[in-house]
Amino acid sequence: MRRAPPSPNRYFHLLQLNPQQRTAVTTTDRPLLVLAGAGSGKTRVITEKIAHLIEVRRIPPRSIVAITFTNKAAREMRERIRERLDRDRARGLRVSTFHTLGLDFLRREPQVSGLRSGFSLLDPSDCRQLLREITHRDDDPAETETLLARISRWKNELLAPEQALAQANEPAEHHAARIYQRYEQALSAYNAVDFDDLIKRPVDILSREPELRERWQNRIRHLLVDEYQDTNGAQYRLVQLLVGVNPGLTVVGDDDQSIYAWRGARPENLARLREDIPRLEIIKLEQNYRSTNRILTVANRLIANNPHLFEKRLWSALGEGEPIRVIRCADAEAETARLVSELMRMRFRLRATWSDFAVLYRSNHQSRLFEKLLREQGIPYRISGGQSFFERPEIRDLGAYLRLLVNPDDNPAFLRVINVPRREIGPSTLEKLGRHAHTRGCSLLRAASGIGLAETVGARGQARLSRFADWAEEIRRQAADEAPERVLARLVEDIDYESWLLDNSPSPRAARRRMDAVREFIDWIGRISRTTTGEEQALTLEEVVGRISLMDVLDRQRENSEEDAVQLLTLHTAKGLEFPHVFLVGFEEDLLPHRVSLEEENVEEERRLAYVGLTRAQQTLTITYAAQRTRYGETTECLPSRFLDELPPEHLEWPDAKPPDPETQQLTARAHLAGLKAMLKSGT
Repeated sequence: MRRAPPSPNRYFHLLQLNPQQRTAVTTTDRPLLVLAGAGSGKTRVITEKIAHLIEVRRIPPRSIVAITFTNKAAREMRERIRERLDRDRARGLRVSTFHTLGLDFLRREPQVSGLRSGFSLLDPSDCRQLLREITHRDDDPAETETLLARISRWKNELLAPEQALAQANEPAEHHAARIYQRYEQALSAYNAVDFDDLIKRPVDILSREPELRERWQNRIRHLLVDEYQDTNGAQYRLVQLLVGVNPGLTVVGDDDQSIYAWRGARPENLARLREDIPRLEIIKLEQNYRSTNRILTVANRLIANNPHLFEKRLWSALGEGEPIRVIRCADAEAETARLVSELMRMRFRLRATWSDFAVLYRSNHQSRLFEKLLREQGIPYRISGGQSFFERPEIRDLGAYLRLLVNPDDNPAFLRVINVPRREIGPSTLEKLGRHAHTRGCSLLRAASGIGLAETVGARGQARLSRFADWAEEIRRQAADEAPERVLARLVEDIDYESWLLDNSPSPRAARRRMDAVREFIDWIGRISRTTTGEEQALTLEEVVGRISLMDVLDRQRENSEEDAVQLLTLHTAKGLEFPHVFLVGFEEDLLPHRVSLEEENVEEERRLAYVGLTRAQQTLTITYAAQRTRYGETTECLPSRFLDELPPEHLEWPDAKPPDPETQQLTARAHLAGLKAMLKSGT
């Protein structure tokens, strides 16, 4: 049967791209690195390339995989593709995060993963608890965090415990490697993996199983990876193993926007590609569609002070634009008052909405004064990076119940739910149960229904534990034939969770809000269990639990972009976003660049962070800094950021060098007055 030619509409989309974008989309016969500067349309290029692969190159969608770094980015990518291609033409296409891909790999390859069916994915809080159990140190959270970070680095470096132990040169490293060994043994006993295992385990398996590796390489005919500068060593290796010698590879990245070294990102992975893939073609996207030329000139001048893997220079066709305003303030309170007055003035002058404005800062604590004054002035605002929906206690409770149904060996889940609601199973009984389980070499839930338990915990304790274990087994048995959302709804009803919330919330209103979140959670499970990325069948309970665990780890904020509110967010959170009017505050030594980074001699990443902040602005950019700040009750003098000296003076405007206009004076006075009232009300 003769294939239909590509639709004329396909060529219309290509004609809308600039020459570099068009080359990036149509190059499919060799591996490709796309160096995409800020605001250069990289998401559009990835979307169009996927459409080109399907419509022109005739690659089946199920043979194309696109990888992003967050669930939010993956959702946005899927939406773009749905707008570009109809649902039927995109069926089977996979757009996911690295970790979702790793989780699916482990579920698809159970015979080589070393895991039993229904394994659990432990979130960071579970991992901390596990380390506390191993070290018997509940009183030193800092040590637990240090150990967890060290184990994570070892896994990202693809080191097994034995290798970490062999490389340990100092007593502290040797101790940490021993803990790593016991940590891995505990994960195995719990039939569980942590977040880093979702990359490390697939890499280990693909490295030692050549037939399996070849099967996966044949399955993926084209792999696209976004934000490649944020990959760590393990992720880089995973891409290598999935692609092999296949020319079907497109990676998109920008070394100037690499700001995640603290979590293992290696911008040098972009340069490694050129060394590891001789046929690699490199295309630079330098036309910016976001900002004015003045903003880009300032950003270019700043980032030019960093050593570069690849030279590029952003430019724009959006005009020269307004100068970048730099405002020196007496102290943090004056900075806050001035910023709020500028917000009010600019909103009136530009006829803008509140959501057109963003306040960017280096550290979360900088938001507090802005929040207080914005509230006093009645200005709506939203802080990004608050508590995730999936971090709410009630959601974590029910997620733990589902984990336990899927994986009876999940001890952290068992310990979270055994007394939610209260079952009169105290710490002493649980400690005895733990010893009994250890003796028998089984999980807590399996031990709770085992023989000889009464001799350890007593007849009353055995009755309560057995009752819970029998109930869990009955729910688990029934769950095999029910939709995941129905399983959870029945579980919530069985344990009378609503009454428990009422008894354990500060007010009936708070209990209702928590129960509303439970209902939203049940509805969400129903939606995701029926909507997949290309398969026409509902997700199983096991698959749903995997999705919940990933959401818990990756989605740290809920989006509410339709709210008309000033955006308050850190520079790290702002990456990938854009706003018409940006205020970059706290442009001082020890804040930006941050004191810790200066001590670690990592000023280059701080400069990249400042670059990210500058390039979020579309139309106007205002930089503020304070002459002094009060920290821990002590007032200290502040120096302007060294980065200020690296900006081209001809594009900067210092409005305080001339007398302020009457409107600005009036608004600043109002903001100061509101600040004084706020301090009097709070008693500070």
